[in-house]
Amino acid sequence: MKVIQVQKEHLDAVAPLFDAYRQYYGQKADLIGAKRFLSERLFLNESVIFLALEGEKPLGFTQLYPTFSSVSMERQWVLNDLFVYENARNLGVGKAILETAQNFVRQLGHKGLLLETTPENRKAQKLYESFGWKLEENHYFYWKS
Repeated sequence: MKVIQVQKEHLDAVAPLFDAYRQYYGQKADLIGAKRFLSERLFLNESVIFLALEGEKPLGFTQLYPTFSSVSMERQWVLNDLFVYENARNLGVGKAILETAQNFVRQLGHKGLLLETTPENRKAQKLYESFGWKLEENHYFYWKS
C-alpha cells in the first residue's frame, strides 16, 4: 500500500471514494458533483488530498483544508474528511492516511491538525486516540446555516 498526494490526474480514482464518504453521511450519490468539487479544491489550491492505493486500487482518502489560528498566529489544518472503503478497514489504511497527514503538517512546521467526528463513530475515535489525539473538552462548537 502507498499513500500519495492527489493531483488532477488522480481525480478519477479519488472521486468515487469521496462520493461514498458523502453517502456514508446521508447524502445522495453524485459522482459528477464529487469530481467537480474535488477538482475545484485542487485547482484553487484550497485543499490537500491524500489517497491510499493498493497497486492502482483506491482504498481510502483524507482531505485537509488550511486555516489559521489568530491566537497563536500560526497556520493550522482541518482534517475535514477521512474515509476508507469498508472492505479495506482494519488493514492499517486509516493509520497510514492519518500518519501521512500528520507528517505533511509537521514537515511544513504548522501548528497542527483539527478534526471533528460524531460521538457514535467509536472506531474513528479509537484510531485518533491511538495516535495521541486528545478530545477537546473545553470548547463548544456552534453552527448556523
